[in-house]
Amino acid sequence: MAKTLKPGDPAPPFDLPTAGGGHVSLASLKGKRVILYFYPKDDTPGCTLEALNFTEKTKSFAAAKAVVLGVSRDSVAKHDKFAAKHGLKVQLGADETGEVTEAYGVWGEKTLYGRKFMGIERATFLIDTKGKIAHVWRKVRVPGHVEDVLKVVNAMDAK
Repeated sequence: MAKTLKPGDPAPPFDLPTAGGGHVSLASLKGKRVILYFYPKDDTPGCTLEALNFTEKTKSFAAAKAVVLGVSRDSVAKHDKFAAKHGLKVQLGADETGEVTEAYGVWGEKTLYGRKFMGIERATFLIDTKGKIAHVWRKVRVPGHVEDVLKVVNAMDAK
C-alpha cells in the first residue's frame, strides 16, 4: 500500500466497466460528489452487508447530490450475479487489472487467521465536485459506516 491519499489530494482518475454492462469514469461524474467504496469480494458477509446498507440509503445519497460506486477486483459477471441476487442499487465497478485499487492505495498485504495474502483493504473515499478527496475512511467496520458517510456528505452542504 504505497499511496496514502488524504483530503485535498486530487482523486486518481478511473474508468471501469460496471455491472449491467455499463461503464463509469471519474471524468463522467465531474460535478457530482462520489462515494467510492472499496470492498474485498462480492457475496461475502461483510461486503454484502455494506452493499445492502449503501443500497438502502441510495435516495438519501442522491438527495445529497452524491453517487455511490463500489469497487472490487471481481469481474463484471460476478458483479452482475451479486447485484441481481441481493437487489443492489449501487453501481459496482470491476477493477480486474487492479489499477484503481493500486492508485487509491487500498491493495496490500492482509492477514487472516495468521495467513498472509494480498487483498483489498475495506476503505471509502469521498470525492468532491471538483475531483478532490474530501474525506477518507480506512479499515472500515461495516456496521454504522454508511450512516457515517451520509452524515459527512450532508455536512458538506452546511459549510
